[in-house]
Amino acid sequence: MERRVVFHIDVNSAFVSWSAVKILAGGGQDIRLVPSVVSGDPEDRRSIVAAKSIPCKKYGISTAEPVSMAIRKCPKLVIVRGDWEWYKKCSMNFISICRTYSPVLQQFSVDECFIEMTGRLNGKDPVAVADRLREEIKSRLGFTVNVGVGSNKLLAKMASDFEKPDKTHTLWTEEIEAKMWPLPVGDLLWVGKKTQERLTAYMVKTIGDLARLPLPALNRVVGQKFALQMHDNANGIDDSPVTTEEAEAKSYSAERTFRQDITDPKALDRELFNAACEVAHRIRRDEFYASGVSIFVKTKDFEVHSKQCTLSQPTDVTALLLNEGRRLIPTVWNGVTPLRQVGFGVFKLTHETGLQLSLFEDEKIEYYRQWDREYDARLSLRESDSRHRQRGKEKALVFSYHTGEEALAAAKESARTGRSLHFERTPLEDGTDCFSVMDQDGKTLEKHTVLKLLQ
Repeated sequence: MERRVVFHIDVNSAFVSWSAVKILAGGGQDIRLVPSVVSGDPEDRRSIVAAKSIPCKKYGISTAEPVSMAIRKCPKLVIVRGDWEWYKKCSMNFISICRTYSPVLQQFSVDECFIEMTGRLNGKDPVAVADRLREEIKSRLGFTVNVGVGSNKLLAKMASDFEKPDKTHTLWTEEIEAKMWPLPVGDLLWVGKKTQERLTAYMVKTIGDLARLPLPALNRVVGQKFALQMHDNANGIDDSPVTTEEAEAKSYSAERTFRQDITDPKALDRELFNAACEVAHRIRRDEFYASGVSIFVKTKDFEVHSKQCTLSQPTDVTALLLNEGRRLIPTVWNGVTPLRQVGFGVFKLTHETGLQLSLFEDEKIEYYRQWDREYDARLSLRESDSRHRQRGKEKALVFSYHTGEEALAAAKESARTGRSLHFERTPLEDGTDCFSVMDQDGKTLEKHTVLKLLQ
């Protein structure tokens, strides 16, 4: 069987590198060679560091910290205003070159992607092909990348994070023990700062320590939900495919129908807010981030007007998604025509979690995220209470959702977790979708139904 080969290509200090290309074209200095940062507004010391050059490392400058703090660490720091339109152009050109090496490409963020190279090397050394890709990007676009070559997506991603910049690294399955296990446990993909602190407290300091830790012990440290994935990752196990954008296509939406036609902008905004909260909660629950927002309104005469837009970066923050929807309202409604329905949706979804910090991220972003956490907790509690109330009324557990899409997804997930379970669609008498999860004897264990709250 042919060995699987995956490349992960990551632009070195992307925003800084892309800014440098433009500055050099205008006769300026190469800001990649000096301590420099990109921020939203260089004149505003409350602005945050969105990206930093490699020389910033010796000064302890980090992304997301205030520019004023970075200047205290390095008084000669070069500060550059971000240019998102230019960055998008650089990103598209970068992805276009990578796509010529393999059409099976998954964009992981604005400055990195995976490409499936299995069966596309034609007998050539994968490192030589990776070097050629790296050199082509540098010569044609003027910035450098790291290319990680591995046996799967996880190992390729880990390899690209080795020594930078402008390097090709391998991490094959047989190299895990020598190259990956000695690294700090915090270097493992998806291990955040708090998880690292928790693991370190249990004397799990390296990825190798984590790989050798018995799974029951890891369950007690990080919880059963994450333990298996974390343990697999530490051992280099990852069977996930490189998923093309077309295969990722998916959307979420919610609608609100008014009891009486409305013309009050505040009433419309309130219902748009409720719909956005529902949609954002659902994508957070399913671990998605959205970079597309759509809205529609339906008039009393049943005319539908819709509009959509694309965000600069994917997000799951309710406030950021809602604000985009609010900006679209004047494009679909004149403020006078009576409305009977409003809808809010998101699209262009990704499971990517290592998102770039937005250059112009709202300074209240942590407040927004805390609000989302509290909202999700309250909603989850209500859903849990609803489920417990159903227990005892019927032999089968009954779970209710806002849409058939949610009910179907939940039924699939429940059936997937049981070895002898299956599900089937059994519409109720009122026409509402119901997906029943049954055991091998045909006994109904769960019913996933659709509430009619939105009608």
